[in-house]
Amino acid sequence: QVQVVESGGGLVQPGGSLKLSCTASGSVSSFWTMGWYRQAPGKQRELIATVTSGGGTNYTDSVKDRFTINRDSAKNTVYLQINDLKPEDTAVYYCNFNDKRKRFGKTVGSDSWGQGTQVTVSP
Repeated sequence: QVQVVESGGGLVQPGGSLKLSCTASGSVSSFWTMGWYRQAPGKQRELIATVTSGGGTNYTDSVKDRFTINRDSAKNTVYLQINDLKPEDTAVYYCNFNDKRKRFGKTVGSDSWGQGTQVTVSP
């Protein structure tokens, strides 16, 4: 079992910045991918960015100018720095942990989500 906990959300004025944190604990392997997603009211959950334990990153094109993902692999923690926040960034931000892999022909590992952290951008 892997537990995923996000933190760092809150109410921010337009143009402000936030840094979200996400930590995975429990049965965590050394090789994983963690990602940030967000879901605005009435919309589907969308990918923002992912990072691997080795440091490889991937971003959705629409956010890469203002969002930065990085990680502390020793702590199984990833961060999402968001700059120049806009009202349309208002959403619940979720963290995903995935270390699923094949081992002796069987799939092992976890694909776990946190409970989310609310980010509200408003004057």
